[in-house]
Order: sequence, then structure tokens, then C-alpha cells
Amino acid sequence: MSDLTGEAEESRSAKIALRNRLLTSRRSLSSNELAAAAAQIQGQTLSLVRREGAAVVASYVPIGSEPGGSSLLAALAAQARVLLPVLLPDGDLEWADYSSELAAGPRGLLEPAGPRLGVSAVATADVVLVPALAVDRRGLRLGRGGGSYDRALARLPESGGPLVVALLHDGELVDAVPAEPHDRPVHAVITPGGGLTVFAAR
Repeated sequence: MSDLTGEAEESRSAKIALRNRLLTSRRSLSSNELAAAAAQIQGQTLSLVRREGAAVVASYVPIGSEPGGSSLLAALAAQARVLLPVLLPDGDLEWADYSSELAAGPRGLLEPAGPRLGVSAVATADVVLVPALAVDRRGLRLGRGGGSYDRALARLPESGGPLVVALLHDGELVDAVPAEPHDRPVHAVITPGGGLTVFAAR
């Protein structure tokens, strides 16, 4: 028997349904559509990094149909130091410097092969790029359900910290996503067609 309250259980069910719909939509994108989206996102992300004067960017390794594409990290590394997440057994994230060498990690992820910098290293970034399946107009992010990024974002200061930006495909900036108390909002999103949309100052 579930120990969730009725409201929390309803939110969880709504998240699962929305995730399934969004993942199905992503799977329908052709290789040409994914390549075009990746090029637009990369250009807009690099412009943002330059505009922010970011010396350190915490990012992720896009896999499959995730926004950003395979050349995003090398392009970022030409402008800033890049930190990438390493998934810990308890689902938390620690961080390591990006190099061109990536190793296979759990759950089909690719991870940096260098020395680990700990879970708090994300707070040293000027810009934090996060994966998402959708973000709503309040900045609330729908991830894949593991809670890893919510834990990482909880380590950032509520004001004056890094600019947190989710990378999305077109159609994934939505009016509302189901929310739970642990969900951490982002400051902005980048989409291929809409560019940068900022929700809140940091």
C-alpha cells in the first residue's frame, strides 16, 4: 500500500504520464531534426556562456535524443572549464572535469574519467546546464524521476549563485508541470526555436 498522500500520489501519476508523452515525442524526432535542434541549442548556449562571462560551466553529457547534441561539450570546453556529473550509487551527483575521454557509467550514462571533485563542486560553476523533459512558466522542471538534479540544485545558493538553465526541445516549455516539494526550479531555458527564456533573476 502506498504511503503517499492523495495529492502527492496524484502529482506522481501526472508526472509519469507527462514523462511518457514527452519521451514518445522525443523518440519521434528524426536524425535531421535532432541535428538541427542541437546546432541551434549549441549556438544559443555558447552565446549565453559568453554573455555571462562564465569561467566554469557545469553541464551534462547529452545521450540519445537529449537536447544539446554530441558536440556541445567540446564547444563549451573551448570557452570555459566544464564540470560533468558522476552518478553515485545513492542517486546523488558528484562532479569531475570534462576531458574528451568519457567512460560508461550506470543507467547508460557517459561520465568523465578524471578525479572526482565531490558533490559540492557544482556550486563553483557560473552557469549550470541541466537536462529536463519539460519546464513550465514558473521555472519548475520535470526530469526523469530519479531526483539527482534536485539534490544537486539544492546545494546552490538561492540568490547570487550560478545561473541554472535547462536545455529543451521545442514544445517542452509548457504552461505547467506537476510539482512536489523537493522540486527545484531553474532560472531559464533554451529551446531551438525560442532561444533563451528567463523566468527569474538569481
